[in-house]
This record gives sequence, structure tokens and C-alpha cells, in this order.
Amino acid sequence: SLPYLLAANPINTYKPVKLSTAEAVAAALYILGMTEEADDVMSAFKWGHSFITLNREWLDAYAECSTSGEVVQVQQEIMNEHTRD
Repeated sequence: SLPYLLAANPINTYKPVKLSTAEAVAAALYILGMTEEADDVMSAFKWGHSFITLNREWLDAYAECSTSGEVVQVQQEIMNEHTRD
């Protein structure tokens, strides 16, 4: 499964983990280091650029992880910070 991210699609804007299929694919590509491909996927939608912009800091943090344990730790930190706001 994908780590904690915010949706940018018109139906679920700013809702955590309510990603569209395109957002999920773009997130996976981005985290795997395929940022251009992630941008290509999202460029098909008027709101597409918003997803990467909204989540860039988190996507970058997840992309830096080497293990699933690190992803879980980063996700927990992000969730703690986000739910505190």
C-alpha cells in the first residue's frame, strides 16, 4: 500500500489516503524515483499538478527511505504532524 498522502482530485481534495488511481500511480512512480513519469501521469488532468505540489515534501521524504520500516517511521511522523495542525 502507499504511505500517507493527501488527495488533490476534485472529489476528495485534501482528504488523506483518498487518492484517485492516477494519483496512486503517480505517487508510486515518484517514490521510486521516476518523477518525470509521475508528472506525465498527472499532466492528463487539469488539477494534476496540484497533487505533486501538495505532497512534494512528503513524497521526497518517502523516496529517501531505504526500507519499509523507514517508510513507516516517516509516515508516522508525517501523520503526527499533519493531524496536529
